[in-house]
Amino acid sequence: MYLTGQHPEPPPRADLQEVTHVALAFMNSGLFNDPTRLSWPLFTDVDTVRSQFPATTKVLVAIGGWGDTAGFSEAALSEKSRRTFAQNIGRMIQETGADGVDIDWEYPGGNGEDYKQVPNEAKKWEIGAYPLLLAEIRRALGHKKIISAAVPGLERDMLAFTRETVPRIMQHVDFLNVMTYDLMNRRDNVTKHHTSAHASVTALDRYVANGAAPQNLNLGLAFYVKYALTKHESCREAASPVGCPTLLLEDPKTGADMGRMGGFAWHDDVPDEVSESFNRALLHGSYDSDEGAYYYWDEEEDLWWTFDTAEAITRKVNRVFDTRRELGGVFAWGLGEDGPSFQHYKALTDVLAARMARRDEL
Repeated sequence: MYLTGQHPEPPPRADLQEVTHVALAFMNSGLFNDPTRLSWPLFTDVDTVRSQFPATTKVLVAIGGWGDTAGFSEAALSEKSRRTFAQNIGRMIQETGADGVDIDWEYPGGNGEDYKQVPNEAKKWEIGAYPLLLAEIRRALGHKKIISAAVPGLERDMLAFTRETVPRIMQHVDFLNVMTYDLMNRRDNVTKHHTSAHASVTALDRYVANGAAPQNLNLGLAFYVKYALTKHESCREAASPVGCPTLLLEDPKTGADMGRMGGFAWHDDVPDEVSESFNRALLHGSYDSDEGAYYYWDEEEDLWWTFDTAEAITRKVNRVFDTRRELGGVFAWGLGEDGPSFQHYKALTDVLAARMARRDEL
């Protein structure tokens, strides 16, 4: 589970017995390029987190995140910069007492938040440099510490995860957290499910085809809601609201968010401007059995809603693991985001417990 500075409170410790790893998000990647750095700012500390989780839970520090690309690019540039970055991670791990790191350079090779300012062509060199950076981190940490990485769920973003690079990457990481969420984002121009089970299997299969062992892959779940503004007439006349046109969500010149797509965690207050529409989504939403996703199109306010209910999470986990039983596990962004009731987290632990019980019976 990721534990974030935005929502840092987990459920009671007694409810966390299934959590094998908790990744604290985030430290900025640029911190690790300074060889003189002495402090490692984080929203909490490792000792506090250890007291909140079972003794067996490994505590990782997640470095990077969406929009954090410049620090990684600087780190990957040369043998010297890679060594500085990795040695600083080693120092941070030693000083914080963490069990390892989660590398959240989500889009090496391009398609990050800055892709309009720095075109992908200018970042092609990162594709080969990414495995080299991971190798240097492994050298610095040794094999007793954990290295994981968050990686894209959309094929269009898997620029650095090819048949040539994935086997090299897997030599240095313990597992990959495949971000099988945000599968609809502001770069799309039609409505899609952002967490569909079908698209999740497709993403996982892509990594396996490119050289990752299934047991080293984790399925991603989203404890948050997304919505987008749609074109009324086109959606109303469509046979299905899935695939109908949205308004322009991203500035075509700058890549900036146009403010026509939004999201919020289950823990958050629903924004006033969409609260009535969201209530309708909860009451009247549908489950797309082909894609394995929950959705609602609000014709009154031209809003497309895509999120997982607790039941949808149960179905998604069962569907994915029925077809890909050998996967390593699941993760979610993020644990505190599901508070204060933690209904989705409970659905997740319940379905996994049921699957484990059936397996043991066999």
